[in-house]
Amino acid sequence: MGQKISRYSSIPPRERLPEWLRRPVGNVSAIEHVQTLVKSNALHTICEEGRCPNRGECYAAGTATFLLGGSICTRSCAFCQVDKGQAPELLNPMEAERVADAVITMGLRYVVLTAVARDDLEDHGASLFTRAIEAIRRRNPLIAIEVLTPDFWGGQPDQREAIQVQRQRLQTVLDASPVCFNHNLETVERLQGEVRRGATYARSLGLLAAARELAPEIPTKSGLMLGLGETQEEVIQTMEHLRAVDCQRLTIGQYMRPSLAHIPVARYWHPDAFAELGQIATELGFSVVRSAPLVRSSYHAAV
Repeated sequence: MGQKISRYSSIPPRERLPEWLRRPVGNVSAIEHVQTLVKSNALHTICEEGRCPNRGECYAAGTATFLLGGSICTRSCAFCQVDKGQAPELLNPMEAERVADAVITMGLRYVVLTAVARDDLEDHGASLFTRAIEAIRRRNPLIAIEVLTPDFWGGQPDQREAIQVQRQRLQTVLDASPVCFNHNLETVERLQGEVRRGATYARSLGLLAAARELAPEIPTKSGLMLGLGETQEEVIQTMEHLRAVDCQRLTIGQYMRPSLAHIPVARYWHPDAFAELGQIATELGFSVVRSAPLVRSSYHAAV
């Protein structure tokens, strides 16, 4: 059986990687320690799966992002390096306990829990978050836990029923009292269909709005990638839409193409442009803003 060829494979990079994106590896000993620990416990982190450029810095600072639900995602987003497929792995019944053990062993003070989209599960993975949160807090209730979730979309043909199911799954996660609820829009409205297959702009804004309604004491957060063909005006409009649903925290970073099988980079935004957007975001009312080329969803998440 021949290897599947991406429709992006023949599209060359449009620019050489600029100097400001060529970051050194960082704390090698911290990276090796975490990699060994994660592998020995059959765990996954988005830091490693996504080859985050900041992982050495974050590990050394006592922060890491664990990827729940295995390593295969049921969505096929064009930007993401996580493996994709409609036959994901069986759930590891010890995943939550192993994550908690790793958190304690690593001495983490702030943990971000994310997950592959598991559209095959009845609750779309909501219980993956609650079990991990419970396991971590049994060991140390003082560890701060942020969640970065998929959209928990119900998939029911009836729109009202689908929204109700989505809210029920969201409520399950919020009832576990994370210190922050994060769900990424990723890109501007015009580019959603190309970049986020299986998700929609309105659905994600609706999830963030519902989180504020259901648990107003928990701050909400979202993230954007630049370099996919968006304009500055579209980015500002997206920030306005996020503020309209009272999203309080924002991350903005540069998209970096993981491989030729992924959507190409249309533009490398200059650090000055990120600084300008960060200032605009602050003026729009976001309480916490991280805007720079190498910023990712969990970068300096502990605030």
